[in-house]
Amino acid sequence: MNADTTKIKYIKERHQGLATILAFALIPLSGFATDIYIPSLPTMAGEMQVSSVQVQLTLSIFLISYGVAQLFIGSILDSFGRYKICLYSLLIFAAASIVIATTHHIYLIYLMRVIHGLTVGAIVVAKRAYFVDLFEGNQLKHYLSLFSIIWSTGPIVAPFIGGYLQTVFGWESNFYFLAGFALVFALLELLFSGETLKHFTDFQLKKITGIYIKMIKTPSFTLGIVMLGLAYCMVMVYNMTGPFIIEHHFKFSPVIAGYSSLFLGFAWMVGGFIGKATINRPFFKRLMINSLLQVVFVALMIVSLNFVSNLWSLIFFAFLIHIGAGFTFNNYFTFCLSKFPKNAGIAGGLTGGITYVIVSFLSYGIVNLIPAKDERNLSYSYLIMILLSVLVMFLILRISKKDQAVD
Repeated sequence: MNADTTKIKYIKERHQGLATILAFALIPLSGFATDIYIPSLPTMAGEMQVSSVQVQLTLSIFLISYGVAQLFIGSILDSFGRYKICLYSLLIFAAASIVIATTHHIYLIYLMRVIHGLTVGAIVVAKRAYFVDLFEGNQLKHYLSLFSIIWSTGPIVAPFIGGYLQTVFGWESNFYFLAGFALVFALLELLFSGETLKHFTDFQLKKITGIYIKMIKTPSFTLGIVMLGLAYCMVMVYNMTGPFIIEHHFKFSPVIAGYSSLFLGFAWMVGGFIGKATINRPFFKRLMINSLLQVVFVALMIVSLNFVSNLWSLIFFAFLIHIGAGFTFNNYFTFCLSKFPKNAGIAGGLTGGITYVIVSFLSYGIVNLIPAKDERNLSYSYLIMILLSVLVMFLILRISKKDQAVD
């Protein structure tokens, strides 16, 4: 046993409803930590006198550290509990945000973004495990299917807020906002939340490693994570390139860039709702149809550039493609998180961790290969990711047929 249960502050039954709302409210924190300052990327690059790639790297560094944190934090949460680790992480996140807001040194910002990634990883995985700790059956499946929908409020609301903060107060205000957000929720957690883990797992490295290996060697689980990475990578590539296209190529303001990101965040939410509404339909059939529709949409996007190229055409096709990405993410996220209920912390951490490692490397690689120049370059980026998704889907379908034949 890794904790003295007599000294643990367990969640009170009368506070469970409010604590559940708090848990849902913290799920989008990773989206807030990336999306709120997306409209500020061009301004940050100008004021700090660094290149667009250097300031885009702040997003990739966060994603890498966020992903890596989730790879190991699940086993720590299963061994030492969720509550205190989440609470301390909120306080450290707030401190790092204040440091970013008060410095103009890009390398110090890189370091703080590493801390952001590590702390947000602990917070989000702890809150995912919260639901598995307290709920089961259809109720658990219902809550898990809401995760990607709730998470999408971050990409919807954050750029909208960030665009105005950038215009009125400057890019630093985005990080003051994040600090205030974290401190408010730390106080609410202290007042209304508590520990939900009933059975603490002994922290035995050999045993934990065996669980990780078992999960990774499960093809459906691993390929499901690859699909999650490809789906979210479509959003992240837009986040890294969209503001530069809108503000530099189309000559619009950061507020317009924020509105555009808000609109595309709504597309992700729509995809999540469609995924939830079709949850009882044949799994592979609906996902394959979705992938093929994305191929059609990106092909139309590329062809249409011969006739029209403006902000409206960019947002229209990106909206359709992001709906498909949200649909894929919703389905595979629910699938992966419910795959190993006895090791919810590790499964949630591994799912999120590998997903964000894939996203960080793939998105940064694509942005370097196809720079943030115009709508055509963005369409080629989408094409690469969608074709990879179709390839993985065919691989998943083939493995599924083999498993059925063996059974």
